[in-house]
This record gives sequence, structure tokens and C-alpha cells, in this order.
Amino acid sequence: MLNNDAGDALRNAAIAVKDGCILDIGSHDLLASHYLPRRTIGSDDHIAMPGLINTHNHTILAHVRGRVEDLGFAPAYIAGVPQGDDLSPEEAYLLARLGVFELLRFGTTTLVDFYRHPEALARATAEAGLRGFIGGRIMDADMCQIKHGKHCYNSSLGQKMLEETENFIDRWKVRNDLINPAIGFHAADTCSTTLLAKVAALALETGLSVHTHLHQSQRELKVVLERDGCRPIELFNRLGMLGPHLIAGHCIWMQPEDIDQIGSSGTSVAHSPIGNATHGAIAPVLSMEAAGAHITLCTDSKSGDMFEAMRCAVQVARIDGAGFSFGAERVLRWATQGGATALGLNNVGSLIKGWKADILLLNSMIPNLRPLHGGPGLIVYSASGGNVDYVVVDGKLVLDAGQPCHFDPKEVIQSAQLVAERLWATAKFS
Repeated sequence: MLNNDAGDALRNAAIAVKDGCILDIGSHDLLASHYLPRRTIGSDDHIAMPGLINTHNHTILAHVRGRVEDLGFAPAYIAGVPQGDDLSPEEAYLLARLGVFELLRFGTTTLVDFYRHPEALARATAEAGLRGFIGGRIMDADMCQIKHGKHCYNSSLGQKMLEETENFIDRWKVRNDLINPAIGFHAADTCSTTLLAKVAALALETGLSVHTHLHQSQRELKVVLERDGCRPIELFNRLGMLGPHLIAGHCIWMQPEDIDQIGSSGTSVAHSPIGNATHGAIAPVLSMEAAGAHITLCTDSKSGDMFEAMRCAVQVARIDGAGFSFGAERVLRWATQGGATALGLNNVGSLIKGWKADILLLNSMIPNLRPLHGGPGLIVYSASGGNVDYVVVDGKLVLDAGQPCHFDPKEVIQSAQLVAERLWATAKFS
């Protein structure tokens, strides 16, 4: 039996679900004697665990995978890569569906997604039945110039994107119980200082979760230092942007004083070990956690498999000197309870009576999960998204024996393929 007190994983146990919540946990015989279920899913060969909480994604960017990893650290800075402005709202929706499908299939039950066309992101997430924190991509830099190393800002563009976010917030704040509007701005170097101040004011006014990239590249640090006379995290602090409401992606190039600042502010970090390692970088997440920062886990746009991200997080931490003091139990909490806390979800992230029923059932009859023994180490070091058979979100079944419940997977894949082919056929590499 896999089990621990934090509700990380259960085997040979049944979970009763009612009205979106975990009603009871116990042996199958005991629960069967107390309740008359309308349906039972899974078997003795399944491991139950909390749904995974993926705190930093751009699902629309699924079309860049396999084409940009050898070119640079982020698609937005690479010449010739199709961007959000190259997409119609419908094309953005078709690509978002593919990205959300991948996350669902591999066990993400709550996702953070921010990019251009937030309406498309929210629509795709809602239709799949996932819990989402969705935002646009606020910025006012001319991305055509950025790809050639020049930072020029367009105040009209920034105002337009800010208004798009405000309108999106108004449309979705009471529209869907699972979809939460959020504020997403790209980065300190792609937003002018004036625009960043407006974003900070919007965050204060709305109290919404805020998401961005922070200290992702040396280039970002150089641009902000030359423009504002300080490092990005210092700029955020001046503007009142640091704090528990902010989830900052990457946080790679952190000096000791930066680590102290992010820790003392209680800011959350969306750790992206796969994306960081792909361009040869390791974020000092354990130092940030020790300083007081809240660590969460994400896949970003390089992979939808949070099991892979958990493994990679342990591997890069040990390469960075953590040794065996850091392991499976801690990283599994980053991927579940850590994300829930950062997003203000007080009853998500564990298998606990009365909490929201966001549950995965992993198939242990696939040989990578045999022999069964131990605790969270088996999940972190051996499981993959391919083990996910069933996904329940808010008490509702959204993945049934590996098949999505609310859309045709073949149609989603084919539609996204056509959009990607059109984008790359018309891409300009100059």
C-alpha cells in the first residue's frame, strides 16, 4: 500500500466523492457498505494521488516544440518563430486545445496559462473541464525589434493589451467556477516601466493572482539595469509587485541579495526545471525556498508531463549541490500542495476528506510502476504521464480510461496540426 499522512498517494483504498468533494476515504468494502455509488472507476491496480498543479504555461506554444530548443532560451526572443500576434483568435483556440489536452492526459488538474488571446485559453480550459488561472500577455515592447536585440516600446500597444486583460477579467470573473482570471505580463524587459506601474495598479485594484517571467535571462537583467538602474526584482519591489499574489517563472539568475528579497516578500516561484535545463541553466530554488519563497512546479511549454518535471527538479538540484537532502516527498509537494497554496486554493492539493476531489488514478499494471513498494519515490522517480488512466476535477470525471470526456482527441490533434503547418509555412526568418 502506498500511503502517507499528507495524502500524497493511496493504493488498496477507495475514495467516495460527492458534490465535488472527497466524502470519505477507506477500504472498498467499508465504503461500499456505507454508500451506494452511481459509478465506480479504477481498480485495485490503480494508485490514487492528488491532481498535479502546473503553475506556468503557454499552451498555445505547443507548435514550437522540437523547433526552438536548439535556437535560444525562449521563443519570444527568437527570429522567425511564429508569435501570438500571428494567430487569429480561432487559431489560438485550436492550439490551446492541443496544449490543454496534453496537460489533461498527463495529469494536470489545475493550470496557469497566460499568452495572447486569453479568451481562447479560457475556452479551451473550460471545455476540457480543468481548473485554470488564465491571463493575457501584457507587454509593450516591439517583438520584431527585440528579436534583433533592440528594445523599443509602444505605449499604444501596452494600453491595448492592458485593456484586453481588463475586459477579460470582467467577462470571466463570475462566468465559470473553475476558470479564474489572472493578470499575466511578459517580463520586466518587454514591459516599459510605465506599463509595469499600470500592471501593479491593476493587481492592487483587483487582488488577482499575477504571473510573469523573472530573471529568466542575462539579457533581461542587462536591459533593465541600463533602463532603470536596478535589477528586475528590485524594480518589482519598488513598484509593489512582489508578494504572495505574484508567481514568478524561472528566477534563474539570482544573486544572494535577490534571493533574500524574493524570500522576504513571500513571492512564489514557478520552477521550470526542464525549460531551464534545456538552455543550460539551473535556478537556485532551494536557496530561494530557504529564504522564504514559496516553490511551485511547472512544465512551461517544453513538455506537458509534470512527472518528468518532478524528476528533472530533483536531478538539477542534486547537480547544483543539494545531494540527497532533497528528494521525492518535497518535490511532490511542490507539484501539488505548493501550487495550491500559491494560487490561494485552500482545499486542493491533497487527498483529504472534505477537500476538493481533484484526483488522478495511475495504472500500476504498466511495468514502470512495478514492483509496488515504498512511498512517493515510486511516483516521482518511476511514473509518467502515460500511467494516468483517470482524471477527476472538482468531483467530475474528465479523463476516462485515458480518453477525454468532453472533446474528440483526434479532431483536436488534427485541427492543431493544420494551424501549426500554416504558421511555419509563412514564418519569416529575417
